[in-house]
Amino acid sequence: MTYEHGDGAKRMPSWMRRPLKAPGRGAQVRDMLSELRLETVCAEAKCPNRGECYAAGTATFLVLGRQCTRDCRFCAVTSAPPVPPDPGEPQRVAEAARRMGLRHVVVTMVTRDDLADGGSGHVAAVVGALRALTPTPHVEVLISDMGGDEASIAVVTDSRPDVFNHNVETVPRLYAEVRPQADYRRSLDVLAQAAGTGLPVKSGLMVGLGEREDEVRDALRDLRGAGVSLVTIGQYLRPSREHLPVTEFVGPKTFRAYADMARALGFAAVASAPFVRSSYHAAEMAAGAPGPATGPRSA
Repeated sequence: MTYEHGDGAKRMPSWMRRPLKAPGRGAQVRDMLSELRLETVCAEAKCPNRGECYAAGTATFLVLGRQCTRDCRFCAVTSAPPVPPDPGEPQRVAEAARRMGLRHVVVTMVTRDDLADGGSGHVAAVVGALRALTPTPHVEVLISDMGGDEASIAVVTDSRPDVFNHNVETVPRLYAEVRPQADYRRSLDVLAQAAGTGLPVKSGLMVGLGEREDEVRDALRDLRGAGVSLVTIGQYLRPSREHLPVTEFVGPKTFRAYADMARALGFAAVASAPFVRSSYHAAEMAAGAPGPATGPRSA
C-alpha cells in the first residue's frame, strides 16, 4: 500500500513496508459506497491505509464532489471544474454511517472556491444529518480554508462538530511549491477562529517534502498558538509522476522526536508516524481531545 513514482524514485525503506490486511469488511464497504453514490478521501487521495480502514468497516467521507478547485502538488484529488452540490448527499452520508455502525464519523471536503460560502452550508447540513442519527455519533469535520471567510467558517463551527480539523499540511517556506493557492497564515487564522468557539481543533503536517526539523518545530509552535489541541504528522507519499517527489523517507526516530516536540508544546493528543493521516484512527485520537469530543454522546 505504498508508492513512489518516476525516474530516480527512492527505494522504500523497511519501515514503509507492511503486510496486506485481511479483506474483512472491505468488499461490503465498497459495495455500500457505490450503492449510495458516496466518495471517500480514502480512494480519491490514494490513502495507503484504505485497505486497512475498509476492512475494519470504516471510511472517511468526501463531500461536495470529486473535483477540487485548487491544484495542490501533493494531492491526488482531481483538480477540475466541480459539479453543483448534491442536496441528497448529507442524508446518504448519514445512512452510510448508520449502516456501518460508526460512532465517530470523519467528513472531509474538496475545496470549493466556486461557491459563495465555500461549501460551508453543505458541510453543516452533513453534520446535521449525522446529528439526527440514534445513537448520535461523534462528528469530525476536515474542511478547506474556505478562502479565509469568517462567516463561512462560522457556519461550520455553529453546526458544532465534535472535532474541527483543517490541515496546514507543510511548513510556510514550502507553501508556494506545495500549496500554491493556499496561505499558511490564512490557515492559522481559520484554526484560531474555530478554537475561539471552544471546539477541539485539529491540524496536520506532512513531512518528507524538504522541510527542516526546526521548521517543523516552528510550525507546531504556530499551531499551538492558534489553539490547536490535536496534531497529526505523517510521511508524504507521491501519488503520481505529476506530483512532487518525496525528498526524504523520514525515519521512525525522527517521528518520535516530532511527537516529543508536540507533547512538550502542550498538545492534548499527538499522532506521529509514517502512515499517520488526518483521519487514521481518528476516534482514538479524539478520545484525548478536550471539550465535546470526550465521552459518549446520546441522541
